[in-house]
Formats: sequence, structure tokens, C-alpha cells
Amino acid sequence: MALTMSLADIAVLLVEPSQMQANLVTRMLEGQGVLQIDRVESGNAALQWLAENALRNRVVVSSLYLPDMSGTELVTVMRDDPLLDALPFILVSSETRPQMLDPVRQSGACSIIAKPFSEEQLGRALYSAADYLNPPQDIDPAEVAGLRVLLVDDSPASRRHLRRLLEEIGIERIAEAGNGKEAVGVLSDTMVDLVITDFNMPEMDGRELTEYIREQSWQCEVPILMVTSEQNMGRLAAVERAGVSAICDKPFDAGTIRRLIANALPQD
Repeated sequence: MALTMSLADIAVLLVEPSQMQANLVTRMLEGQGVLQIDRVESGNAALQWLAENALRNRVVVSSLYLPDMSGTELVTVMRDDPLLDALPFILVSSETRPQMLDPVRQSGACSIIAKPFSEEQLGRALYSAADYLNPPQDIDPAEVAGLRVLLVDDSPASRRHLRRLLEEIGIERIAEAGNGKEAVGVLSDTMVDLVITDFNMPEMDGRELTEYIREQSWQCEVPILMVTSEQNMGRLAAVERAGVSAICDKPFDAGTIRRLIANALPQD
């Protein structure tokens, strides 16, 4: 897939309190061709910097542990601000506990990079951000103009992130539900061509929704794409057995979502 934006076009705001770690990441960014790199040491400093500077092609690369807030709190504040909501966010952390990382995955972050990491791993995360900022036209808008999609996720930030991606490729007929139970209500009287759902949700989770669609819905053949932060392989295997069409991890690569959507389209 050809990229429409090079890493030289990206401007990075690095949020890192450690001078040594900041120097390391800066060298890696420069090694990947990033020309504009600004650095702040705290979450509040990052928010102030973003409020005072141009945001075009801006990517935020942040550590998880900051002196005044966590990287999770920083991305949450960003996602609640209409001016910052669309900025790609890359988390750099040695943290592995799901309870610490799941909020970042649910926020619509582009990538989570585990320490220690290589320059190539950082580069892949940056390319994902570039793809999100300026998506390649790898789907003909005419093919998806009439596509009806149902987004099911209890995270409003995650739904906004997915909706923006769908709208960028030309999909305009998008319904939303906050959990599987709400989705059942939508599916009862609204025909859709694709369901994109999270796994972990209250009331009715993604596995239960998939089972309902396959066994009870009048739309039992609709493709189901699960975009989830779930890491338990047993649970994911149960979802596959329930009849999901494809599974994509959070944080998700925008190009992967586009390919999965393209595969779900009727083939000539």
C-alpha cells in the first residue's frame, strides 16, 4: 500500500519527563526521517503546548507515567476536546497490566509501543499515524457510498475514532450502539451491510451479540468485524466459533480496518 504522506511531513510532540529517554526517542525519530520534534515534560505542559501551536500533521508520542498525570489521562483529555480529538496518539510504556493499558486502547490511540523498543517499531507506529492523518485512497468511494454500517462500542471515543475512519473512506450511513443490547434493537428494524463491534461491553458483549446475530437475527448473514483490546485467547476463540468474520486488535491500524472492510464488500 503506497503512503500519501512521508514521515518528514509529520510534526511530533514528545511528552517525556526523562531527559535520557527523550534523547533516545528523539534520535530514533530523527533516524526515521522526522524533521520537527518538540518536547514537553508533563501532561499539562502538553495540553498547553497543543493549545498554543499549529496542529497540522501533529502526532503526540507520550510516556505513560508523567509527573502530573498518566498518559492515559492525557489521551482521555485530548479525546474529550474537539480540537484535539483527531490527533494521533502513540503511547510508549513498559507497562503490561491490562487495567493500565485498556483505557488507552479504548481511546482510539494509534499505537502502544512496549519498552524496550527498536527504531523500526517506532517507525511502524509513525507510519500508522501518517496513514491516519492522510489515508490513501485504496477504496473506491463509489463502492462504499451506499454501505450501511453499525458501530457497537461502549467507548464514545472509540466510536468517534472508527466513525471518522469510515467517513474518510466514503461511508456515510453509520448507526451507533453503546452495547450489544442496544445493537439488537437497531438490528431489529434497520438493515445493515456490516457490523463493527467491540468485545468487552456491558449488558451484552461482543460474543453474545455475534451469537444473537448468527442464531436469531433476520440479518444472520451480515459480516461482523470485531475490533477489540481483549487479549484472552480462549475468549477470542469463543468469539471466532460464534461466527465473527474477522478480529482486529486495539489499537488498530487504519489500513488494516480498510482492508477488512474491503474484504467484507460484495465481490464482483
